[in-house]
Amino acid sequence: MARVLVTEKIAQSGLDLLSAAGHDVDVQEGLSPERLTEAVAGAHALIIRSATKVTAEVLAAGASLQVVGRAGVGLDNVDVAAATERGVMVVNAPTSNILSVAEQAMALILAQARNIPQAHSALVAGRWERSKWEGVELHGKVLGVVGLGRAGSLVAQRAHAFGMELIGYDPFVSQDRARAMGVRLVTIEELVAEADFVSIHTPKTPETIGLFGRDLLAKAKPGIRIVNTARGGIVDEEALADAIRDGIVAGAGLDVFASEPCTDSPLFDLPGVVVSPHLGASTEEAQDKAGVTIAEQVLLALAGDFVPYAVNVAAGDVSDVVRPFMGLAEQLGRFFVGLHDGLPGSIDIEYQGELAGEGTGILTLSVLKGIFGGTSEEPVSYVNAPQLASQRGLHVRETSTATSQDYKSLLTLRSGSHSVAGTLMTVGLRTESRIVIVDDHLVEVPPSDHMLVVRNDDRPGVIGIVGTALGNADVSISSMAVGPSPDAGTAMMVISTATAAPDTAVERLRGDKGILEIHRITL
Repeated sequence: MARVLVTEKIAQSGLDLLSAAGHDVDVQEGLSPERLTEAVAGAHALIIRSATKVTAEVLAAGASLQVVGRAGVGLDNVDVAAATERGVMVVNAPTSNILSVAEQAMALILAQARNIPQAHSALVAGRWERSKWEGVELHGKVLGVVGLGRAGSLVAQRAHAFGMELIGYDPFVSQDRARAMGVRLVTIEELVAEADFVSIHTPKTPETIGLFGRDLLAKAKPGIRIVNTARGGIVDEEALADAIRDGIVAGAGLDVFASEPCTDSPLFDLPGVVVSPHLGASTEEAQDKAGVTIAEQVLLALAGDFVPYAVNVAAGDVSDVVRPFMGLAEQLGRFFVGLHDGLPGSIDIEYQGELAGEGTGILTLSVLKGIFGGTSEEPVSYVNAPQLASQRGLHVRETSTATSQDYKSLLTLRSGSHSVAGTLMTVGLRTESRIVIVDDHLVEVPPSDHMLVVRNDDRPGVIGIVGTALGNADVSISSMAVGPSPDAGTAMMVISTATAAPDTAVERLRGDKGILEIHRITL
């Protein structure tokens, strides 16, 4: 029998599952951080929702913890890295609310099309405004789905039943996968130019924050209607409000906001806007599924069985040679995606040197976790990463070579068009990650949050052009590595910057005749 500490309200059906298995279910809601560290002592499992913060201190106090379960999707309130170091499994319920979110999106689309909230408000206020709130049919309209993951694909399926034409934007979904959903893939600019309605289902990442801003909205089809049930901040609310006032956007349906709880927004006074207070997952069924799912995952973890929704692995199960490379492998996966500006069709992962003699399966999972980490509306784990690769059509091949010419260990990722390799280096008393090869150019630069990869003519002055463009954009260069092409004629610059290079600087460089290729990468 294990003690399961539950600090937030979950469905009674989930609690009953735990009790039926013979475990001691200790429900203590509303604990302060100080009381939590006291209560977690002696607990074998901790079940939370979004309010409880599971910090490194909490994990240290819970010396007997085997598993932390989040009855929901997001894990921002759990220190997953600290849990991994302590060998504590972290699990969630990533599919519990997907259907509810998809239905909320459809509800907002319909409310937008038929002005239902506005007509309701007028009628209960004593006004019969039949002609004022004339709407539009969904049949025959174009729906642009941004993000074709679980929720996006469910919305596409439901919209198809309404007779809507479907287009989609998702750099990490193959043409075959989209075609099977009845969706025609387009660029984001093409999507807003063609769509009558847009439904947003992309994760919130540095690349998607402010995605629907002034520049993109200026390219939109007049009369477009935008619905967001994904994450606040993907839509620039000020820019959207201006676009509605200017007549570019006919209306919007928002369930999420940049700052929550949100009770004041420039959108609230606009008659063409429908809003709700983040109700996407707020259904009886979603809450019940979350409680049952997390109870099932915790029971599996306590029994030592395979846990489908585990988001980490116990570091103790990984060799001392491999463990330090896990972070680098994930960074290389993100870097690799940035080089392709999307998902390649295949990836070869090569382990050289000391790594080749170890169990490197966890590193392959780390690479996949990095590749998909910023593209899924649910947290990407070591467990679901291979499934995502299969769903998105990414073919993975692993090879090992016991020898490495220049490095003790080397991890290389290759596709038909790009490659990146990294290793760990000893700097004083520290071990640091280094990217050492990009597209067969020898470089040496530490991975950082913001990077640029520039392939250019190998001639004097090009480095100055890049430096000047970044300087004019108030972007500081943290480090830079330059490597000539093995075949001569071109060179590669790999640059770490303190902040992300703005679109204007990137486009200016792209237009220079000496710049052959440029990629902005966020790790």
